[in-house]
Amino acid sequence: MPRVKGGTVTRRRRKKILKLAKGYFGSKRALYRTAHEQVMHSLSYAYRDRKQRKREFRKLWITRINAAAKLNGMKYSLLIHGLILANVEVNRKMLADIAVNQPEDFKAYCALAQAALDGYTPPKTENKKVEVKVAKKVVKPEVKKVVKAEPKKEVKAEPKKEVKPEAKKVEKKVEKVDYSSLLVADLKKLCSERDITGYSSMKKAELVEALQKSDK
Repeated sequence: MPRVKGGTVTRRRRKKILKLAKGYFGSKRALYRTAHEQVMHSLSYAYRDRKQRKREFRKLWITRINAAAKLNGMKYSLLIHGLILANVEVNRKMLADIAVNQPEDFKAYCALAQAALDGYTPPKTENKKVEVKVAKKVVKPEVKKVVKAEPKKEVKAEPKKEVKPEAKKVEKKVEKVDYSSLLVADLKKLCSERDITGYSSMKKAELVEALQKSDK
């Protein structure tokens, strides 16, 4: 079998690692083996510290809020509890920024929290044991009663009365025709059907009057 050289693939892989190791100290940026070890460690540290950074910033915000709260005669825990009671929705990042850059506004937040704490009464909790006594029910056996069947009475059926249907009055509705909307030819045809004399020489208005008189 012919020999297959992997020079281009190997060189490309090593260049990629050495590019990531650019700027490291000593042989960590020049030798492939040491550079590869350091790059693998660096990537795992970066993944870990992306989550650690969120925790560290939260610690920093709490430290700043606590320091500013002590200047106003409060503690961090009391301040946060008072703001929750006052329904003030400000996160710790914004509160820390206000504490550093706008101390007068932070003082107003402290006063608001204190007012909410003064009007707050914690619910009373009693640790008394409540004994519940359950009375046992005595179940008595049911006694079945024997009922004698009574003789059935014969009921004579009454003859049915014939009900004659009432004659409904039928009212003929006479529909009025608007003769003025008809053509002259149709009007003359109606006049001939109704035996109106002289309709051939009449005009449209005369034909309409003659037909209306015949309706009456």
